[in-house]
Amino acid sequence: MPKLSFERRVAHSPDQMLSLVADMRSYPQFVPNCTAMTVRDDTSDGSRRRQLATMTARLGPLTQAYTSKVVTDPDAGLITTDAIDGPFSHLSGKWRFTPDGSGTQVRFDIDFGFANRLVAAVAEPAFGAKQSEIMDAFLKEADRRFG
Repeated sequence: MPKLSFERRVAHSPDQMLSLVADMRSYPQFVPNCTAMTVRDDTSDGSRRRQLATMTARLGPLTQAYTSKVVTDPDAGLITTDAIDGPFSHLSGKWRFTPDGSGTQVRFDIDFGFANRLVAAVAEPAFGAKQSEIMDAFLKEADRRFG
């Protein structure tokens, strides 16, 4: 069951990067393999915002939809995700945005596994390999949005 981590330093502020990652409705415009996204507000608790996000994505030769609970905590500089349905036995992610000089250290950790062994054999390598590409897509989009 893969556990992957990615870190990049960017020239944009932590608030800008958090707002970009929290803008889930725009993912189909720039996130590789994301073909559709719907987002529903769940609850809010102070500055923390809880949402349910359903992403439709191509995973290798397969197209799958899954729903995640997403918690955005601007005060902590964190966005966490946990899948609640779909093809995964588990899927959790954490985005962390840490000030670094005049920019931000962006860290993305993901832990996932597929419930079905056949799907895992086909989709797991492709899904894991795409995570670095996805991180780079966010950084490219940040440059486009924020200059």
